Amino acid sequence: MTPRPLSICVYCGSRHGADPAYTAAARALGQAIGERGWQLVYGGGKVGLMGEVADATLAAGGRVVGVIPQTLQAREVGHAGLSELHVVQTMHQRKQMMAERSDLFIALPGGIGTLEELYEVWTWRQLGYHDQPIGLLNTLGYYDGLLAFMRHAVDQGFLAADQMNNVRVGTDPLALLATLATAARASGMADDYTQI
Repeated sequence: MTPRPLSICVYCGSRHGADPAYTAAARALGQAIGERGWQLVYGGGKVGLMGEVADATLAAGGRVVGVIPQTLQAREVGHAGLSELHVVQTMHQRKQMMAERSDLFIALPGGIGTLEELYEVWTWRQLGYHDQPIGLLNTLGYYDGLLAFMRHAVDQGFLAADQMNNVRVGTDPLALLATLATAARASGMADDYTQI
């Protein structure tokens, strides 16, 4: 039986951000996913970092699965060149399908939508709904303030200290991807790790 390729869920912005380093990191991550023959699962957009990571994965030979709500598809922001594009009715359906199709999660820089997706999957892990690895790509220290706030939440007794360990933080896209893939292998989340 042929092993199933690793499936990487990426949350990221629909904008490029103020520094070209954000785009470069998204492209590097997508290229790494594609070169390993793995699959990208993401929000289905063709704009911003979303479009960059999808295009880089495709260009490097990987499969890309997009999941987009009808309201965004109607605004013509859906990516027409994906391996699969699923149009769903609600954001809840989008996030559920993305999670069901993924072995691990990585959040790149983004806005409130990216934060909401990150926090939901982090909460699901805290509650025991899944045991998949979660990563935060902290390009140019983008998430330093968020991480400081989360440590403040621990200090103030609103978050258990061990919950901070449920999100791995890195600044190098390839190193973070390798760390998360190794963690997924250790927890039995996926089958194909021959190209880490």
